[in-house]
Amino acid sequence: MKKKKKVVPRGAALLRNPILNKGTAFTQAEREELGLLGLLPTRVNDMANQVRRVMENIRRKGTALEKYVYLTALQERNTTLFYRVLVDHLDEVMPIVYTPTVGQACQEYGHIFRSSTQGLFIASQYKGRMGKVLKNWPHKDVRVIVVTDGERILGLGDLGVDGMGISVGKLMLYTACAGIPPEHCLPVTLDVGTNNEELLNDPLYIGMQHRRLRGSDYDDLIEEFVTATRDVFPDALIQFEDFATENAFRLLAKYRGRICTFNDDIQGTASVALAGLYSALRIQKARLRDQRILFVGAGEAGLGTGSLVVGAMMKEGLTEKEARGRCLFVDSKGLVVAGRTDLDERKRAFAAEGPGAPDCLSAVELVKPTAILGASGRQGTFTKEVLEAMARINERPVVFAMSNPTSHSECTAEQAYVFTRGRAIFASGSPFPPVEHQGKLLVPGQSNNAYIFPGVGLGVMACRIRRVTDEMFFAAAKTLAGMVEEGSLAKGSLYPPLKDIRKVSLAIAEAVAEVAYEQKLATGPRPRNLRGHLAGQMYDPVYEAYA
Repeated sequence: MKKKKKVVPRGAALLRNPILNKGTAFTQAEREELGLLGLLPTRVNDMANQVRRVMENIRRKGTALEKYVYLTALQERNTTLFYRVLVDHLDEVMPIVYTPTVGQACQEYGHIFRSSTQGLFIASQYKGRMGKVLKNWPHKDVRVIVVTDGERILGLGDLGVDGMGISVGKLMLYTACAGIPPEHCLPVTLDVGTNNEELLNDPLYIGMQHRRLRGSDYDDLIEEFVTATRDVFPDALIQFEDFATENAFRLLAKYRGRICTFNDDIQGTASVALAGLYSALRIQKARLRDQRILFVGAGEAGLGTGSLVVGAMMKEGLTEKEARGRCLFVDSKGLVVAGRTDLDERKRAFAAEGPGAPDCLSAVELVKPTAILGASGRQGTFTKEVLEAMARINERPVVFAMSNPTSHSECTAEQAYVFTRGRAIFASGSPFPPVEHQGKLLVPGQSNNAYIFPGVGLGVMACRIRRVTDEMFFAAAKTLAGMVEEGSLAKGSLYPPLKDIRKVSLAIAEAVAEVAYEQKLATGPRPRNLRGHLAGQMYDPVYEAYA
């Protein structure tokens, strides 16, 4: 049977459709048939030339923010070309559309705002009409939703609806890194107000200028959003992103057993950090169960990572008590110990017996950790003295400065290497350039959640997984660590190169799907060729033929 020709709009309407628009790549036959004659320059440019032009323009821009604005404008007019650029030049472009530049973009979002079609803004006054609002989204088969209320954007704090840049950026990576088709992605920002005084007084702020909704009113809004989403987009994974710590843990606990959801700040960060630890242990030829890890920062990222590491240590034979005794925490008031009276239940679960310590350095001297993992959001927390102490205590100290963006990193790669005399096994949340130390080139790995969450999303989408479990994040971490080659480890890099991230995402999707089938959480029978099934679901940004 002859395949039915795809129905597309004609003329200017086609050029205004970002999913279908090909710009100057429309062939002469397509221009004739689709009413495009005269609406485009005469010469046909193939996609390779279009990509070349885009990259030339990006490199001409003077600042990272200008590059961000240019790229988001490209996404809004030609989605396929945008993703071709990302896939082909991920090393260069990802730091623009995601960390670290996305932090600045969120801070200035209302001032650089150009289009309202990037995602859905759902305000508190829409209560009772949430389903109607969701149905306004033009794409009806949504499979992945990233939602934020903007209260804790990266390490930058309350940015209100300007946090939409994070939801948009995460979904860009779902598509670029794991091939989730862009029409299956929905960025959402819940406009529940802001407590940021600067935004409350900024005439260009694009959200509601009132204090944040709290208590039952807030919870009722979240409940309605979740319920309406299940009705309108029943196959969608909901990723909670950059909520304040208390709400992040509370909402994850409330919904993870009811819907297909996870929190990337808690679980994605934990998985990528655990993968980095596994890689570091390959360098040390050591076991995780024998490590003593000091987490600096006891928010979502730190506590989430600590919990996953405890589970990983238990898999190696430790009891839960023994594992928790090897995972210690420093918060803004010092070492988390049982004698403190200011601890919530999540911190108390990790409280150590014995004396306290008022700061990071004294905690290092007291605890003598084999590894320090920074999730503090405070620049310079790993001082020269802290790093020197780690080098004195350990032959190969593990130092992860995971806070984003770069301006909030606990230390730079250069500081970690110089102050440990080149012996640190280092990774960071934001990218740092290679460092030459005593004639050796050291290539720091980026502990970037983009190695984890896109692959998890691909597995969920392709196999219609009903729930996301901790076991899936263990599997993702093991898979990621197993893909680091010995040559990378020799240079100090704990993660695969970004150019291989689609291969990584496919492997992680397969590992996640295997867990789902084992736990009976996938809908339908297991495909005979699981990897082939997953690969067949991945979007490749190439132009379709319309004539």
